[in-house]
Amino acid sequence: MILADYEVGYELPPLVIDAVDAEKMKLMAAILRDPNPIHFDVGQVRALGLGDRVVNQGPSNMSYLLNMVTRWSGGVPTLRSVAVRFLGNVFAGDRVECVGRITRIDRDAELITLSVTACVGEHRVLEGSVVVSA
Repeated sequence: MILADYEVGYELPPLVIDAVDAEKMKLMAAILRDPNPIHFDVGQVRALGLGDRVVNQGPSNMSYLLNMVTRWSGGVPTLRSVAVRFLGNVFAGDRVECVGRITRIDRDAELITLSVTACVGEHRVLEGSVVVSA
């Protein structure tokens, strides 16, 4: 990445997950050793009044944002800090759109601060900031 090519307000190429896969949620629950049944048991989701689709793991949702950033920034080694708020659930089948824009450039330190958001429809499900090195 060439720092001189960017200005505050630049919008990153978005990342879209067309449909969150329920089978991948089961796999992630096993990998993360996450016993919460909302990630793989629709009956439990219904019992909690959350609808009739399983709920994606928070780390998976955050990974969508970080994949968007690192595809643009040049990879994981460019990440310097991440601060994300979880605002809502992502369910199996949801379309997730991740967007980001530059909010600050420190040319001396060669750091770029990004505002990042993940939405399902009109609902923000994650938002935060990421700092990357140039």
